[in-house]
Amino acid sequence: MSQVLTTQGRRGAWGALVGFVGLIGFSVLAGVLVTAMIAPMIAVTGSVAKTSVGIFTNLPSYISLGKLSQVNQVYATRNGAPVQIATIYNQDRQDVGWSAVSQYLKDALVAGEDRRFYQHGGVDIQSISRAAIGNIVHNGITSGASTLDMQLVKNILVQQALQVSDPVARKKAYQAAITDTLSRKLREAKLAVGLDKAYSKQQILLGYLNIAGFGGNTYGVQAASNQYFSVNAKDVTLAQAASLIAIVQQPSYQNLASPADYPKNKVRRDQILKDMYQQKYISNAQLVTALATPIAAEVKPSAINSGCLYAADAKFACDYVQRLVPTLTALGTDAATRTRRWERGGYKLYTSIDLAQQDVASATVRADAPATEKRFALGAAAVSIQPGTGRVLVMAQNKTFDNSGPGGGPTTTAINYNTDQNYGGSSGFATGSTYKVFTLADWLTQGHSLYDTVNASVRSFALSSFAASCSAPFVGSYSPKNASPYETGPMSVLTATQNSVNVAFITMAQQLDLCAIRDVAQSMGVHRADGGPLSVLPASVLGINQIAPLAMAGAIATIGAGGTYCSPTIVDRVVGPDGATLPGQPKQCTQALDPTVANTVAYALATVMKSGTGAAGNPRDGVPIVGKTGTTDVADQNWLIGTTTKVALAVWVGNTQGHQDLRKISLAGTNGYNTKFNIFRTTMTSLDSNPTYRGSAFPAPDPTLLYGTTGLPPAPTPSPTPTPSPSPTPSATPSAKPSAKPSSIPGPKG
Repeated sequence: MSQVLTTQGRRGAWGALVGFVGLIGFSVLAGVLVTAMIAPMIAVTGSVAKTSVGIFTNLPSYISLGKLSQVNQVYATRNGAPVQIATIYNQDRQDVGWSAVSQYLKDALVAGEDRRFYQHGGVDIQSISRAAIGNIVHNGITSGASTLDMQLVKNILVQQALQVSDPVARKKAYQAAITDTLSRKLREAKLAVGLDKAYSKQQILLGYLNIAGFGGNTYGVQAASNQYFSVNAKDVTLAQAASLIAIVQQPSYQNLASPADYPKNKVRRDQILKDMYQQKYISNAQLVTALATPIAAEVKPSAINSGCLYAADAKFACDYVQRLVPTLTALGTDAATRTRRWERGGYKLYTSIDLAQQDVASATVRADAPATEKRFALGAAAVSIQPGTGRVLVMAQNKTFDNSGPGGGPTTTAINYNTDQNYGGSSGFATGSTYKVFTLADWLTQGHSLYDTVNASVRSFALSSFAASCSAPFVGSYSPKNASPYETGPMSVLTATQNSVNVAFITMAQQLDLCAIRDVAQSMGVHRADGGPLSVLPASVLGINQIAPLAMAGAIATIGAGGTYCSPTIVDRVVGPDGATLPGQPKQCTQALDPTVANTVAYALATVMKSGTGAAGNPRDGVPIVGKTGTTDVADQNWLIGTTTKVALAVWVGNTQGHQDLRKISLAGTNGYNTKFNIFRTTMTSLDSNPTYRGSAFPAPDPTLLYGTTGLPPAPTPSPTPTPSPSPTPSATPSAKPSAKPSSIPGPKG
């Protein structure tokens, strides 16, 4: 809580006397008077009064103006400068200093709630005496004689109760803080005396103005002024100030959220204005003008701004960040502590999102894969990270973020297509031939070369001929297909990669261990989005595992970083409630591939982008780029992943439900198969235009891994006839387990 003054306010002689009584003799007086206040509930006897004195004496005497729940803020960057994109809070509160609060608010609070605030020492004995008599007359507790100090104590105790982690203990503490009981009144009275001794009147008044509830989730005068009048607390009018203070008496019934409550607020507002006049805080002219001011004319509510739904930009990235909170070690030692501290608020999270690039990616994804598509469930996503750091620069998708509940419409979703199920609700998408990168990497790791010859002819494979050291033996047969009849016969691995020839890669996998291929993929950050194990069926080589674009971006970035895999991170740093800078997500990098292997994979993938299946997505802006396409067997999921030495990008376009063949439908004026190329090319061109992200030449491939053990180029051989179309051949979806019967499972195609 803001504490702007450190000295005690001056008090008059009566205040000093009352303070002395409060500190020395109030334990006796309070026992008698508070007992009288609840006379209808207990017998007023000497023994009861004595017991009350005992209870009072044993209560704690000190409470502090601790830190209150605050708003959290999420930042991205634009042109290198931090820009706030979202505000997230459990309680809408912004602590402000003394000078940031209108004098009208200060005077209205004292006039309406505690007119002897500046004279008493935390407990107003006159009010207690009057309340005690009234309670006896009415045979019930009709007045509690609570001073601002006592009300502040109650609010502090309520806030402390809400921060208790155990639900049962939290409920018990909350009830103890709000229930009208003798012990609560005694506790508030004694703590109020201690509070008045420890803090100045200005500190207590400001503390109340910052902690008080103003209806719903709005706390403190700054948030309330913004919420109801769209102004800061220092700029409210007299009528507005009185209306705000009118709320604190009954926040649920006198707030300004609904016009239906305006009449009740006005009754209390007008009384406060009259009290302010009687106590000479305002003139008669001010009173008349304020009383004549209609509440409806003053209220100008601000739009709700809490949560990623109301983020100014990068809403899906914001949601991803919020879901990561339990993992942020800067917030605490365990997930429960981190979540609790985030709920208490006051944190600023600075993300790695580059808003200039984010805006380009979002615009092209939405234009090329329109969310208004009604013929099928079209989804699209683009995510970019930095090789060697893992920092996420872009996270875009075609639908608008909306987590407000069901029924948002076909153009909105709360599911983040870019991330795993636990961090956005998506179960991932089959990756098609982008997965061939891992077979290629393992092929080279095992000592094979790019110019090794493999048989690409379509044929049936005995499943028992595939090694899988982590799995039971496979049974049956497997008959993958190529995209074109021209893809046949012997060809180099380099040519097979360039043209994404399915059967050639199955032939390669037959000479490897399928579990080793899986291990290579995992070392490069690949995992199923739903958390399940990666399939090691032969068909997995052709991309049947469902993986999130963020994971595939991290995998291809490994090639851009010379074999170094860095876990994707989006939180660069954290600033705590006390202003201290804390670390963000840790940089976690490992050497997934030998640099010679990574550089040789890059050499092969460069041919894909230059003249192979990915050529249509190449920006051709002078920046060397490598990449791999992927299309599932019925072309319902399409991918292009690529990287330079400075930035990696994964683009997915496909079906979120059903199996519409994108080759057989037009999107935004082009064949749906080409959509991924258009998104990739536009986004990567923008990234390359930023000097920070502009890549350089890749290291040369290893001669032995390129040509074989001799390190010499092989004799020239005729190249296969170019494939007329990169379209895959439709096929059945493979089963999750090896089949005991012969099967024909054609695979995806790039």
